[in-house]
Amino acid sequence: MPQLGFGVWQVPDRDASAVVTTAIETGYRSIDTAAAYGNEQGVGKAVANFPREQLFVTTKLDNSDQGYDETLRAFDSSMARLGLDYLDLYLIHWPLPAQNRYVETWKALIRLADEGRVTAIGVSNFQPAHLERIINETGRVPAVNQIELHPFLQQNELREVHTKLGIATEAWSPLASGGDLLAHPTIVAIAKRAGRTPAQVVLRWHLQLGNVVIPKSVTPRRIAENFDITDFELSESDVTELATLDKGHRTGPHPDKVG
Repeated sequence: MPQLGFGVWQVPDRDASAVVTTAIETGYRSIDTAAAYGNEQGVGKAVANFPREQLFVTTKLDNSDQGYDETLRAFDSSMARLGLDYLDLYLIHWPLPAQNRYVETWKALIRLADEGRVTAIGVSNFQPAHLERIINETGRVPAVNQIELHPFLQQNELREVHTKLGIATEAWSPLASGGDLLAHPTIVAIAKRAGRTPAQVVLRWHLQLGNVVIPKSVTPRRIAENFDITDFELSESDVTELATLDKGHRTGPHPDKVG
């Protein structure tokens, strides 16, 4: 899985094909979508124009489709919209602990992986207790946990759990929706010293921490800018400064409260 990918949350389906095509032409090889985004069909149209073996495609199960049989049917529907013969990574989008169906859902993902229909399976927004339960009850460790992660929400304890279990950490909302984060004096100062934009500094920070990161943009200039982060490094003192920005601020809901 490429460490730097492209996300399409909030990209309308009518625009997704053009946006994803621009991203792939820029150099991105990993594309992250979800059934809930409503743009799998547009993503599939773009992917169809490039060699399949060069791309890494992720989608996620919709919350309304949790459960063993429901998950299998939902996977078929996603694959039809994407127009793919196999998927690189399939994720449970949210644990929905109040519904208490994520273990059966995880068993369905294991079946899909064992049948070779998806190369890797993982989860999104899972907390340590959710991870522990699916591993203990099935013996299968998720390849990935995609979580909200940015300098204002660094998730150190959860990332330590991932490291211990051998789970890759993937960051959604890696720029915290821009705004206050990219205007923060610490990030602006680091960007000025590095001769880079604040967004490039934050994305580089993710890479140096070892996070998989999937920035989203619909603007060709910013799509290219977000990809251009492999030819510089933040200093140890830069990383130390960024560590002080953690304040537990979420742009999205807490996973225990969804569903």
